[in-house]
Amino acid sequence: MLLSNYQSLFPEAGCDEAGRGCLAGPVVAAAVIFPKNYENELLNDSKKLSEEKREHLAIQVKADALAYAVAFVDEKTIDSINILNASILAMHNALKSLAVQPQFIIVDGNKFKPYQNIPHQTIVQGDGKYLSIAAASILAKTARDEYMQNLHAEFPLYQWNKNKGYATEVHRNAVIKYGQTPYHRKSFVLKSQLSLFS
Repeated sequence: MLLSNYQSLFPEAGCDEAGRGCLAGPVVAAAVIFPKNYENELLNDSKKLSEEKREHLAIQVKADALAYAVAFVDEKTIDSINILNASILAMHNALKSLAVQPQFIIVDGNKFKPYQNIPHQTIVQGDGKYLSIAAASILAKTARDEYMQNLHAEFPLYQWNKNKGYATEVHRNAVIKYGQTPYHRKSFVLKSQLSLFS
């Protein structure tokens, strides 16, 4: 089972994002605070779970958490400030929306900017080590998948219902054939043309 917390002195929020490597759509982040010594044997990195399990666990996380929040940063902002800054902005916005103020923050990965002078710790592969980060990864992933599923109805040729905006062969070929949509990250597509679309 994943660890309940990084430290046990203060209320702790786990943060993660989804959609960082996509060609289209927003980057989505979540923040989750669990009760002290929370346990859940089923929680894990969202990438290691089936879609059905993620959907089930998202409901459970929302029911069990002391506080949770999800935040979106759109493709225009990603193009404007770059994907790393957009991912951190999404995490900051999720933290800002929490009903409970954390006093410590743990973040998946190795990059983060301080939020309101609250102490934080970055943890590589943290979504496979800590329950709150795993829960945040699940909430971010399920929220983003639902968003891309809805966009699929508007632009079905890109099959976002299946690839969720990631650079699959079908998605890349659709960009070559039909061009970019308003939801494509223009900086990603342009930078990727030589390597991905050749």
